[in-house]
Amino acid sequence: MKNKLLPLVLLGILLSTMSCKAQIAANSELGNDAFRTGSINAIRGMNTRRAAHTATLLGNGKVLVAGGFAGDKNSLASAEIFDPKTSTFSSAGNMSFTRAGHSATVLPDGKVLIAGGYNGNYLDSAEIYDTKTGKFTPTGKMTLHRSGHIAVLLANGKVLLAGGVGTGWTFLAETEVYDPASNTFTKTKNMSAARESHTATLLKDGNVLITGGHQGRRSSITIYASAEIYNPTNNTFTATANLTVKRHKHDATLLDDGTVLIVGGSDERDSRGAYTTAEIYNPKTKTFAKIGEMNLSRYKLQGTTVLLKNGKILIAGGADRAEIYNPATKSFEVAAGKFESARLFATATLLPNGQVLIVGGYDHNNAVSEQAWIYKS
Repeated sequence: MKNKLLPLVLLGILLSTMSCKAQIAANSELGNDAFRTGSINAIRGMNTRRAAHTATLLGNGKVLVAGGFAGDKNSLASAEIFDPKTSTFSSAGNMSFTRAGHSATVLPDGKVLIAGGYNGNYLDSAEIYDTKTGKFTPTGKMTLHRSGHIAVLLANGKVLLAGGVGTGWTFLAETEVYDPASNTFTKTKNMSAARESHTATLLKDGNVLITGGHQGRRSSITIYASAEIYNPTNNTFTATANLTVKRHKHDATLLDDGTVLIVGGSDERDSRGAYTTAEIYNPKTKTFAKIGEMNLSRYKLQGTTVLLKNGKILIAGGADRAEIYNPATKSFEVAAGKFESARLFATATLLPNGQVLIVGGYDHNNAVSEQAWIYKS
């Protein structure tokens, strides 16, 4: 009996081996270790070309994409909804104002605060998107006209808005806090420096880490290596250690262990000075430390770095390929698949199923896109 079974067992092993080899070969065709790094896949695009827009995950699992500009810096009032079940975009009506460079923040009640931006004028208006009614409704005015600012939902349910550019091309150190209970904005303390193209990250202790950015333009530009901590309990900004290199137009993401990954950006040369460098901020030691470099230089990638459900980081913007940061090995690997071109001022949004929606942005020729992609790990 054993002699009769042996050929069948060997045949089973052979077929299993051939199947494994075929699967490995298929995976290799997807790119650089696609089965470990995941891949970028194009889907049907948005209804409108957009860059410098916002993309916000709603409580129902859909994504609100709002505003931005479509070309020649013409700002948009239109919004649309992405449904991950059908992978399609549908109209969500119009905001009260055309806006680009605004902020969108999900409030504790699931509504979305949309604030500021630019449409030929710097805006001090804000509005609320209600997911239940699908309507945009004006709310209280900000204390300053601002665009290119950061907005962070604090642990107390309020929203910190900081920096950006205001009327007369003024760079802002001023900050304010929105209280959803009263629908009002209140001026708070100033940052240590006026900042645009900076980042703000809510830490696990409830404080906010603000890094880099710049003040001024062209030959008058000053790019910062400085960073500071906002404490909402006592409403203060306190200097922390400097970045390992001055950065603006970079991105920052909180990791599962409470540290912050900071990637890319550039120096005064803009695209010609885009970085491959990355660093980690440790809130316990209050220090920054350089880590291994990315495979591609990236800048203008704010809002396109996403913490995945497996603890790794997708870095989607600023180049024509995405890559994955692995905190366990402190290394970067390029994901399979490519965008149509470099994605500058695009957005990336983690979906409930663990995939990531990447939409819009423009390329190095300033061509704005309506294209959309899904990252699958």
